[in-house]
Amino acid sequence: MHGDRKSIDRRGLLALTAALAATAVAAPVASAAPSVPLAPEAAPAAPADVVRALERAAHPLRSTDPGGPTADLRALDAMVGGAQVVGLGEATHGSHEFFAMKHRVFQYLVEERGFTTFALEMSWSAGLRIDEYLQGGPGDPRRIARETLAGSPWERAEFARLIGWMRDHNSRRPDRRVHFMGDDLGAPKLGDHIFERVLSSVATAKPEALPRLKELYAGLRPFDDIFAYLRRPLPERKESAARAQEALDLVAGHEAAGGADYAWTVQHARNIAQTFAFATIDLADPASVTEAERLRDQAMADNVLWWQRQTGHRMLLSAHNGHVGYLSAHPDMYPRTQGTVLRDCLGRDYAAIGFTFAGGSFLTKDDSLDADWKPVTVPAARPGMHEYTLDRVGYRDFFVDLRTVPAEARAWLGRLRPVYDAGSTFTSHPLPTLAIGQAYDVLIHLHRVRAADKL
Repeated sequence: MHGDRKSIDRRGLLALTAALAATAVAAPVASAAPSVPLAPEAAPAAPADVVRALERAAHPLRSTDPGGPTADLRALDAMVGGAQVVGLGEATHGSHEFFAMKHRVFQYLVEERGFTTFALEMSWSAGLRIDEYLQGGPGDPRRIARETLAGSPWERAEFARLIGWMRDHNSRRPDRRVHFMGDDLGAPKLGDHIFERVLSSVATAKPEALPRLKELYAGLRPFDDIFAYLRRPLPERKESAARAQEALDLVAGHEAAGGADYAWTVQHARNIAQTFAFATIDLADPASVTEAERLRDQAMADNVLWWQRQTGHRMLLSAHNGHVGYLSAHPDMYPRTQGTVLRDCLGRDYAAIGFTFAGGSFLTKDDSLDADWKPVTVPAARPGMHEYTLDRVGYRDFFVDLRTVPAEARAWLGRLRPVYDAGSTFTSHPLPTLAIGQAYDVLIHLHRVRAADKL
């Protein structure tokens, strides 16, 4: 599917680093996005009865932007039910409507359903920095977004507004405070403060373990540039991963005696170990790229599960469709998604919501490691694409419970068909395929999207 090994290597590194808050700083967005033509589709359009069945099950959306009446979200509330973790995807990493809708849904779930954590596909340590701000730390939303999301697709005005709303909510409702977590590995950098947190806690809880822990961590820090680190010899990186795991074992061995707060110390050490294990990827080996992505999705799920069990919070998990859902449009690279792990562990306490769109603009990268996030425009979905069928429903924007749609619609959506799917890169020839009826519990379909707003 991917062609020669060289193309796999480029795509693998982009997928493994750009999605992990890539280091390149986003350039100003061009006023006009280049348009990507689509190859003709040979597949037929959906029969009229499929469209009618979807229309009967669909619920129209008033808006994707937060603020204003929320009566249109009540049906979504019922679809979420009692889920403790709700995954909310994005078909692209750079569309205003996806980002704004995440804010709108989270605000609704906080105010109406008691949700208290927003989790994002970003580094654990950066998430801690945002949460410190939400709980009263210094700064302002734009500054915090620039510091923690720099170079990532989420370094956008939409996320600064979300952070600002969360801070304001905590000022208004100190009895129902909300939190922010990053569920991902520590790339592009761990940040030296995460090592210091572990060392400081161990110095108090188990001082006799401190000398060996310092020795282990001395060879690992600083970890501030994953691009540079991945150029080191593989045996050296494997040795570092072993040291990080030994450090985790050392820290975790004293958890019983460390008190309630010490569990956080163990989790910090775990994230360090996860990051170094991930960084043993061999980019010249496609199987290693796939294994690294499997490890990453497992780690993200483990971090979400740990947070939910530790805090008891109901959580909204924000990530790409291919991470929150049960299937990926690139199964060769993502054979077992974060959403699958969460469903297997939580059952009905996890619900996956995917996004589709029928045309418009978004931000993505090219094949260069140093690329900026640039706008791309795609035309209206063509017959044969899932989005073409969905866009024939009589609502501009809507959502639908895929678990309860009529049988004819369920069968149509349960087949592999071309879809718009853009992560760190986008390929239109051919478009990837996905059986969206099997990928999510709930689907939000938008008629058109535009590129996210520059911060």
